[in-house]
Amino acid sequence: MIHGFTRIAILLAGVVALPFCQASLTAQEAGNVPETKAPAPVVEMPSATDYNAKLDWPWLARFKEADVAVAPPPNGENRVVFMGDSITQGWKIEGPDGFFPGKPYINRGISGQTAPQMLLRFRQDVIDLKPKVVIILAGTNDIAGNTGPETLEEIEGYIASMAELATSHHIRVVLCSILPAFDYPWKRGMEPAPKIDEVNKWMKSYADDHGHVYVDYHSAMKDEKDGLPPTLSHDGVHPTAAGYAVMAPLAEAGIEKALKAGNRE
Repeated sequence: MIHGFTRIAILLAGVVALPFCQASLTAQEAGNVPETKAPAPVVEMPSATDYNAKLDWPWLARFKEADVAVAPPPNGENRVVFMGDSITQGWKIEGPDGFFPGKPYINRGISGQTAPQMLLRFRQDVIDLKPKVVIILAGTNDIAGNTGPETLEEIEGYIASMAELATSHHIRVVLCSILPAFDYPWKRGMEPAPKIDEVNKWMKSYADDHGHVYVDYHSAMKDEKDGLPPTLSHDGVHPTAAGYAVMAPLAEAGIEKALKAGNRE
């Protein structure tokens, strides 16, 4: 009985091994026979989504050429870089018809981004542009889980790391509260409002402890549900022109405060 099972096991092992032997011989055949050629490798170009998600996760390519084209700031220029996600990207910051006409402000917002993505592109898109001030608006996409789950402590750590990088390069820091949001239309049921409140509470304390400026958009824009009202947003997350009109003077005041603090140092 035992010998019978042993014989069957040996036969099965031989059957399983046979395809591997044949595959090995087939793979070597092109190299051994001169008149045959190995097939050319198939190279598939990645889609835009694959490029962003796999090859360039922080999307460094988005502003790479634009960053190279930015000239060093002339003496006396109070250059400011706005770092953020879609809320920053959608804000008409630059140009004569923007919210800050005549100001040397640069928009480096990328839709959908989380704080770790911003951190990875911070040197290229902020430090290398040599601004006097960086204004950072990050965190809502982290709470939504756009690039995977994050604890509130991890979100805070990424924001703190951007602030530390800026400080080490003598760039004044303006930390902006996360805008109110009762729900995310692309990811329902996340209950972001209390989490946003928690990160904002930490951010204000962190700014106070480290000599940064804290700009509180949240208090100026929230409704009775601790969300963004329809008078300031079409989707409860992204500001309309009316929403940006509330944010602009608050941002400007924060920048002026940061510049004055820098001049005293």
